[in-house]
This record gives sequence, C-alpha cells and structure tokens, in this order.
Amino acid sequence: MLGDDVTIDSDGAVTISEAAPAAQPAGAAGGRRSSIDRRGVVAAAALLAACDSGGSDSGGGVVSVPAPAPTPTPSPSPTVAALTAQGASRLLAQATMGATRTSIDAVLNSGIAGWIDAQFARPRDTSHWDWLVSKGYDSATNVSGQSGYDSSVWRQAIAGGDPLRQRVALALLDFVVVGINGINLSWRAFAMAAYNDVLLDHAFGNYRDLLGAITRNAAMGSFLSFIGSRKANPSNGQLPDENYARELMQLFTLGVYQLEQDGTVRVSNGVPIETYTQDDVAQLARVFTGLNLATSDNTTPDRMRQPLVLTASANETGSATFLGATVSGGGFAAIDAALDIIFRHPNVAPFVSRQLIQRMVTSNPSRAYVGRVAAAFANNGSGVRGDMKAVIRAILLDPEARDDAAALAGTGSGRLRDPVQRLTNWARAFGVTSPSDAWAIGDTTSTTQRLGQSIGRAPSVFGFVRPGYTPPGTAIAQAGMTAPEFLIASEQTNIAYINYMQSMVGGGTGDVKADYAAMMALASDSQKLVDEVNLILAAGQLRGPTVTAIRTAVDSIPLTASNATLNRTGVAILLTLASPDYLVQK
Repeated sequence: MLGDDVTIDSDGAVTISEAAPAAQPAGAAGGRRSSIDRRGVVAAAALLAACDSGGSDSGGGVVSVPAPAPTPTPSPSPTVAALTAQGASRLLAQATMGATRTSIDAVLNSGIAGWIDAQFARPRDTSHWDWLVSKGYDSATNVSGQSGYDSSVWRQAIAGGDPLRQRVALALLDFVVVGINGINLSWRAFAMAAYNDVLLDHAFGNYRDLLGAITRNAAMGSFLSFIGSRKANPSNGQLPDENYARELMQLFTLGVYQLEQDGTVRVSNGVPIETYTQDDVAQLARVFTGLNLATSDNTTPDRMRQPLVLTASANETGSATFLGATVSGGGFAAIDAALDIIFRHPNVAPFVSRQLIQRMVTSNPSRAYVGRVAAAFANNGSGVRGDMKAVIRAILLDPEARDDAAALAGTGSGRLRDPVQRLTNWARAFGVTSPSDAWAIGDTTSTTQRLGQSIGRAPSVFGFVRPGYTPPGTAIAQAGMTAPEFLIASEQTNIAYINYMQSMVGGGTGDVKADYAAMMALASDSQKLVDEVNLILAAGQLRGPTVTAIRTAVDSIPLTASNATLNRTGVAILLTLASPDYLVQK
C-alpha cells in the first residue's frame, strides 16, 4: 500500500480507488517494458506531494522553503567532511548530466579536485557538426529543416565522453541563449550545432574568447538579428539594429543593475543603480554593423560555421561611446575593443559567476560564495581574468558546494532540477544506449506530453528560466529567494513529466533503451535496490518517509510474479524520479 487509496498489484500496476485514466502500455520492445501502467502516474503524483514533509508552501510541494541568504562571511571557509559515495554522487549531479556507478567510483578514487583536473584533460567528444555530417544530414533535403539536431544533442548529453564540459556548456546555453526556432537561416540544424560547438569549445577556455566567438557566430547573428545591420542613414531614418548590443550587456555579461563583487545590487538613495542606458545600447549597436554571412553559397551548410565577415559599406567607422569609453575606426578592431571594454567591467565577474552557480549548484548562493567565485573569475591566481577552468574549480570546490551535511540541513540550499537533466540523469544512471546511433528522443518541449524543455530550443533570448524568478504567492517569495526553474513548473508540466518518464523508464523510445541488469540483480531485496537507486539518482538524499514509501511499493510486487525483478526495478526508479527529494538537487 502507498496509502489508503493507492495499491500496487503483483504485476506492478498501480491502482487507486477512484476512477483513473485508462491504462496504456509503454510500447516498448526487447523485454524492457515495465508493467507500470498510466495509473502509476496518479500514484507517483500522490507520492510527490505526500512525501514532502517540509510543511511549507513552496509552489506545488516540490521544494522546501529557503531561508534568507546569509551575509558574506570572512575566510577561513568551513571545514568539509571526508568524501563519501553520496558526496561523489552529489558532485556529479552538479558537474555532469547525471551520475553513474562508474563515475562515482572514479570520483572516490581520484578525489574531487583530481576528477575535475582529469575532466579538463579529456578531449572534446565528436563535434555536433561532424556527427551531423557523418550521418548524412548535410543532404540538400535538410536545407530547410532541423533533422538531426535533437539526436546530436541527446547523444552528447547522455553518452558524451566529456561530461563536465557538456554540463558547463549547457549552463552557458541557459543564459547565453540561442534557440533553434529563432534562427532565420537555412540549414538550421547545422547553424544551431555550430553554436553548441562554440559553447563546448570555450567551456574550459576564457570568457572573453567566448564573447568574441558568439559575436562572430551565424546562429547568434540571426537569433539576435544583427546579421545585415547597417550604419545609420539620416536620409531614410535607418538605424543600426540594437538587439545584440542590448542582450550582450543585459543577459550575457553585465545585467541591468550595478553589482558589488558578491553579487549584491548597488543602490543610491535606496534605488538600484542601472548598469547602462539606452544611449549606451544605441552607441554600442553602431559597432556591430556590417556583419554578414561569410559566403552566399547555400548548397552546403558550411557558411553556418564560418565566422561572420564585415561588409565595409555597411559598417560604422565613426566613434561609439558607451559605458564611459569610446571606440572608433570600425571593423573588427572596434568590435574587439568594445568587447574588451565590456569584459573589463566590474559587473562581469559576479554576474557570470552567479549565473553559473545557479545553474550548477544552488539557486540562492550566499554572497560569500558568489564573491569567492567572482574573485576567481577576476584573477585565476596568475593575473588572468575570465579563466573558465578557475571559475569551474571555484564553483565546484567551494565549501558551500561541497558541505553535504549543511546542504541537506539547509532549507535554502539546492535547486529544482531542470526537466532535461531529469531525463539525462535517468539515461546516464541506467546505461541508456541507441545501438543504431539514431538517438531518436526528439524535441521534448511539449508541456502536455513531454518535459516542457529541450536542449537548444529556448523560446526566446531569455531562455526557459530566468535567474531572478520567484514563484508568486509562495513562501519562497516571502523569504526573498529565487527559484528559477519554477518558471516552467506547474501541475500540468509535473504530470506530463511523470507520464513521459513512466514511458521512458518502462520501454524507452525507438532503440533508445536502458539496461537495468545491475538493478534487477538487486531487486529481490528492496532495501538494496532502493539504496542503489537513491545513491545514483539522488545522491542518497531521499528522506526516510520517501524511502519507506518506495520500498513498500516495491515489496508489494511478489518475487513470484511475472517479470517481478523488472517491475520492482521500474517502480523504484519511477517513484524516485517523481519524489521531491530527488527533484530538488541539494
């Protein structure tokens, strides 16, 4: 029994006493199909609410109410306990697209710092571009389509051999946004692939180099409409396009308000001080005029990865004054000078640092945490600004990230896992493969049938979530905290997620299937099974009532039942994925 009205029968089907939607099979082949039917969605949703014993209004019962962020504290930093398997799994939840038993052992063997260094030394996985070409997606039939893009990103997110790089690149894509549906070019799959490759190439590089690369990127140029932007023409009132100038400052580097190095907003007479003005935007837009695709040849996708070129007649060569500095002369020299001015602005370090922390570790980092990471951004110890390796180390090695006990005890720590990460967590944990290399998962943005989110498919430059979002009318809002991922969380999306994961856990899609052999070997002992699922998926963070509920569900399936070990395994995994203890990454 899961509760007075919820039971699981000997075949693993979940039933409730009131009317429930008709059962529908997962449609899987190859013996992977679980007999958890669609009624299991209702039970899982009930568990999702019932197991949250936090007793607070948190916008749907999925996250505990955070406490106000602590004020900065001076060094020395707090002591962190010795590394455990749970601690290793927690690191991997922050630093990869999902833990595996092998990766947990690797972290335990090398230590966290050693594991990070080993990740930095790993070569890049096959580029998205090269994979698309190898699969024949550069055929003329795809000139106006997106075929292959989703397959490529899922392949790398799930099976890529460079998991830290993949995770950092996804974090960058969340706020240095391009969405494939907003690219108004041919060969969109290749244009978006080339942009993803830029983020992957620079994930361990320097943030200034990344700014230069995205400024010359075709997908970004189309998405923010600065391809073809021309200098002002007084005779017809034509003005340069301002989109990129504005979003470069607002979303990619500076933010709207001036910041202290610990990320707090600077104020004057109680009013936040703006970072830039509309005149700054208009002046900076002059610098980005004259940029166009490298060639007019559209018979192949090649120009989608070639850096943009300048059309001299459209480029502004006069002066442009913004952020208190002036550049002149036009051309790429002016563009580089403008990017240097922005990059040196004091806001960049705390702004970028907080964005990355939010997307990897916690939605509400303390001022001290932001300050320590911003210091690493400002100076890697050798006088280099913007060194991403130094920033990543600072984020992942910080005591606020590594203090497992404090994170579990603190109601303000952690973040709601992105729906995309929930899928990849499951896929990586249980060895999902695609023998055909087709990776036919597809677009998962549907809010009624899938995840409500998909890699590279943000609906606007603001992405799927916003860093300052607070669910209105909740205790989170009352505490003055943020919960960015709740922007795309609702009753509808929660049910769609559980429905979708019930199907994926039960049978995958196409030949994209999990291997549950290791879990099934433990399935006769519910404690061992749930403990292992808890460790790999949730870093051992499932609370006692949650563990008890899941074990009860598993044990309600007799070992003598048909497909008992598979069904017991499926129940343990699905209910873990539905539990608030998992959904909130601590």
